[in-house]
Amino acid sequence: MATFNIRQLPKISLHDHLDGGLRPQTIIDLAAEIGHALPADNAADLAEWFYEAANSGSLPRYLETFDHTIAVMQTREGLQRIAREFVLDLANDGVIYGEVRWAPEQHLKGGLTLDEVVEAVQDGLEEGVERVAQQGGFIATGQLVTAMRHNDRGLEIAELAVRHRENGVVGFDIAGAEAGFPPSRHKLAFDYLASEMMPVTVHAGEADGIDSIKDAIVSGRALRLGHGVRIAEDILLTAEEGDADFVVLGPVARWVFDREIPLELSPSSNLQTGAIQAWGESMADHPFDILYQLGFKVTVNTDNRLMSRTSLTRELELLVDTFEYGIGDLEQFQMNAASASFLDREERDELMEMIAEGFKRVRKANR
Repeated sequence: MATFNIRQLPKISLHDHLDGGLRPQTIIDLAAEIGHALPADNAADLAEWFYEAANSGSLPRYLETFDHTIAVMQTREGLQRIAREFVLDLANDGVIYGEVRWAPEQHLKGGLTLDEVVEAVQDGLEEGVERVAQQGGFIATGQLVTAMRHNDRGLEIAELAVRHRENGVVGFDIAGAEAGFPPSRHKLAFDYLASEMMPVTVHAGEADGIDSIKDAIVSGRALRLGHGVRIAEDILLTAEEGDADFVVLGPVARWVFDREIPLELSPSSNLQTGAIQAWGESMADHPFDILYQLGFKVTVNTDNRLMSRTSLTRELELLVDTFEYGIGDLEQFQMNAASASFLDREERDELMEMIAEGFKRVRKANR
């Protein structure tokens, strides 16, 4: 149990889906406006339904919960409200920079264009940032425009991301069902993004293994790995004489390790989707600590706060309780995330200074 207040610590959020972070009451309000039926009619019961439905141990089943959130994200007003509240909830959790990933192609049923939905979300994010500032706080955001990997709109969405790089978009991602839909399906998009020098993170190593991670790096030119937890499948631990462990990194793990490619690990989500089933079913079985102790560039994320009934503070608390991390470890996780963000170098340096000062204050207050 932490002896310091984790919520007060400055934090960086790199892997947090807009359509997985809605407030239950907001879903109810917006669903009523469009006549969309929900599995519960009050916020507490609806929150419980999302959590239980996402606890199936299957990524495809987990993804079904998004049918309801995406349904209420089809209007400018809805998108704007959800983005605004998203920022306010992050700031309330102590987040000072959040990258918000979402797939514009899933929000066109109300007649909006791709450009209009990106603009609506950006307006909401900016409103949230401004409101936090008015309350004396600080938070910055960046959009990660995402293409659905099972569709064939990768290049179109990549062009959308580049088109809005001066309007809040900081990078590109592909998401959705991983197995059977490798990054190479969107090679034209990734080639275009590389030519435009747009940063890329790729969901890989969650519902598929080492080949998916390798393809994210080779075809996707990924600078970060979305989840990436199954990189542990390419690590061999063998006992030597004297009970010492000898670590052998496979070629993909060695590449990720040597080049310090950040892993966007999401502990609670990884348990829910079965991403760590090769190692077990509890938080203690999560290879997070193995990867951290070996020196991989690990970051801590929420993935979908609604479905996992979580926050960045809670994820860090779970890791502290499970692996007995101290405040120095938590600071390292935040430094890793700040340096891995898709901001300019100068902005990353400013975030790292804010993290150092914030952790210093908490240490001083707990002496």
